[in-house]
Amino acid sequence: MPSRRRSREHALQILYQWDMRKQPVDESIDAFYGTLYSEESAVEPERDAFLEQLVRGTAERVAEIDALISAHAEHWRLERMPAVDRNILRLAIYEMRQTDTPAAVVIDEALELARRFSTEESVQFVNGVLDAVHRGPAAGA
Repeated sequence: MPSRRRSREHALQILYQWDMRKQPVDESIDAFYGTLYSEESAVEPERDAFLEQLVRGTAERVAEIDALISAHAEHWRLERMPAVDRNILRLAIYEMRQTDTPAAVVIDEALELARRFSTEESVQFVNGVLDAVHRGPAAGA
């Protein structure tokens, strides 16, 4: 079983592909595993239940999650955000609201994803949005 950090990294990669290609989430998941099978091993990789929960759950609730992001990301339209940042936020908000992982852990992991896959400005942006979502209702709500 992979570490949760590794599962989150892979989930982000799948969500990014899903977002960019506008394909069914199961196709994105299968394409990811297909890449692992061909690049890393001659043996078909073991499925990761936590990764799949994160990806499917995020995709199923994307409208609700996007509304939260839009409400808390001052002066940023969702479609204008870098795709990596948008999907880090989606993934983290799903995990924060739909799993038993403590919010502080989710936010820290999201910041690590932003450090690894995005920019330092993105780290600050992701932190601000996730903190606002965690604290409560949208501004003006």
